[in-house]
Amino acid sequence: MKKLIVLALIGLMAQLIDGSLGMAYGVTSTSLLLVAGIAPAAASASVHLAEVVTTAASGVSHIKFGNVDKQVVLRLILPGSIGAFLGACFLSSLPGDIVKPYVSLFLIILGIYILFRFLYKLGERKTAPSENSFSKKQLMPLGLLAGFLDATGGGGWGPVTTPVLMAKDMKTRKVIGSVDTSEFAVAVSASAGFFIALGWEQVEWLWVGALMAGGIVAAPIAAWLVRIIPSHILGVLVGGLIIVTNVRTLFLTIGLSSHVMFAIYFVLAAFWAVGIIYTVKSFPKKSNDENKNPKFLKNSVDY
Repeated sequence: MKKLIVLALIGLMAQLIDGSLGMAYGVTSTSLLLVAGIAPAAASASVHLAEVVTTAASGVSHIKFGNVDKQVVLRLILPGSIGAFLGACFLSSLPGDIVKPYVSLFLIILGIYILFRFLYKLGERKTAPSENSFSKKQLMPLGLLAGFLDATGGGGWGPVTTPVLMAKDMKTRKVIGSVDTSEFAVAVSASAGFFIALGWEQVEWLWVGALMAGGIVAAPIAAWLVRIIPSHILGVLVGGLIIVTNVRTLFLTIGLSSHVMFAIYFVLAAFWAVGIIYTVKSFPKKSNDENKNPKFLKNSVDY
């Protein structure tokens, strides 16, 4: 019973992070199941089954709060579903660990770019971002790759799609809402693939139920937080989270000692905290300027 309660709390925290930052539910939950001794394929299957419910709740919440770009969602669903189904079917025979370091390096570079953009380029843009800046040719390979990595790695839809979409001129809350909403189709397709490849008996149903319960509670709260948290702060939070969560894969690949890893994590966390504090302190000043100058308000940007 205690384990189920802990899993429910993990599901709540994971969905709270995922729903407000656009990533980390699968990574957080899968990591916990792996530590508990569940096989990678079974862990990923359990998490994706839980995500069928949590992503549905998250998508409905984001739509209600106006955080979704419907065109982006529709263009991501089909390739994402195909990639997730293929990744689930072939997880047991794919060398996913070999690919992960390269993907992590790419995501770290994107995370650094996002941090730079939100920390050092605040207020430089004078035109509003385009809501429909992505074509089918851009989103189809992105959805296919992200869906495949999500199923094979137990998480990856948000970490791959969120930073790529944020690298374009698209509102932060729209990115997060669109990514979370489209993830429902990815979770359904991945679950179908796992059922075909593994069978129902490999799924830890009690654990799935606990993760679902926590995620359902957190989904509307996270969607509301995206609506009220300033986009500049969200950008710094997302950028830092991308870097911190992906350097671990590189550290394990290189084989760094735990002491070195801890020291690097400490430095990264310190820089991330400084960036968050700087952004929080800068935002009220900008808001006051906007209130005093209607022309500035008209030309301001919601990233």
